[in-house]
Amino acid sequence: MMTECRRRQPIRQQIQTTPEDHRIAWLAALAITIHVLESALPSPLPGLKPGLANVITIAVLLQFGWRMAAWVSLLRVLCGSLLLGTFLSPTFLLSLAGAGCSIGILWIACRLPGRGFGPVGYSILAALAHMTGQFTLAWLLFIPHPEIWHLFPVLMTAALLFGIVSGIIAGAMTREHRQCRT
Repeated sequence: MMTECRRRQPIRQQIQTTPEDHRIAWLAALAITIHVLESALPSPLPGLKPGLANVITIAVLLQFGWRMAAWVSLLRVLCGSLLLGTFLSPTFLLSLAGAGCSIGILWIACRLPGRGFGPVGYSILAALAHMTGQFTLAWLLFIPHPEIWHLFPVLMTAALLFGIVSGIIAGAMTREHRQCRT
């Protein structure tokens, strides 16, 4: 009986990964790194950050499509919150709401006829949707006071400016990537 037990080999399951899985992991790790580094920046207003990790999301959208951009964005929020110790906190919920709205508007924009958006257009849409999602959730759950809406134009203006900058950076990244491929 003892020899019978020794002859059995442990059952090992091998997870099969694809090159796309590796690409998503690498790009998500890059976005997470930027997200974590950006969290250390001081903020003049609560919730006001440049959103530089979204540069990666826009670059991924332009190079690999919406599905991969959604994975990168959601992994960034989830893993970034785990690394920063904010998982399931109000900060996590706000970040998830912003990312969800951002990915949602990018999904719509990618399906519009003509698709006249470039990196800056996609980035502006994503930044404005991100800020709208975060602000709306903050108002609904945490600060349901009408006076908070006085901050909304200021935050949307900042989102517009940061969206433009992020779009320019994402455009330069994808242009450079295309040059390397040829």
